[in-house]
Amino acid sequence: MEIEKLQPSRFYHIYNRGNNREDIFIEDRNYGYFLRQYEKYITSVADTFAYCLLRNHFHLLVRIKTSEADLDPSCQFSHLFNSYAKTINKFYKRTGSLFQARFKRKEVQSLSDLKLMVHYIHHNPQKHKFVSDFRHYKHSSYEIIRTSKASFISVDEVLGWFGGREGFECYHVLGIGP
Repeated sequence: MEIEKLQPSRFYHIYNRGNNREDIFIEDRNYGYFLRQYEKYITSVADTFAYCLLRNHFHLLVRIKTSEADLDPSCQFSHLFNSYAKTINKFYKRTGSLFQARFKRKEVQSLSDLKLMVHYIHHNPQKHKFVSDFRHYKHSSYEIIRTSKASFISVDEVLGWFGGREGFECYHVLGIGP
């Protein structure tokens, strides 16, 4: 079965987890390495609106850029995940697949669904009981967006979806969403 390639101008929720539900982020420094590799491979082909990296899985919300470059977004995501897996395997002297399968993607089409997805991604650490309050989880884009910290996240666009910073925070804190 052939997987549909990521299409320009479309929003996607991209996610995957570790093979056998094993950890894909073994030490704290792995999160930073993943994000540096993400910037290297993905920022040229996709705008990023939210992310959350958990020990054994991750979530991303992106919009594929329309580009005249010869870079295929699907291939760039594969390069990211392959380069990360090779580094983890080499450093931790492990073999085999790090990820359970090819990365999964679901198209997100409406503004209300985009807002729900941002909420879902940021609440994931609390949902899985990694923290008691999602706002204290350091491997997500929540704090970057809340403080407009410089990063590869399209902060202004995300805040615009929620009517500004106050709307963004209220939507998250009051539990509006899935």
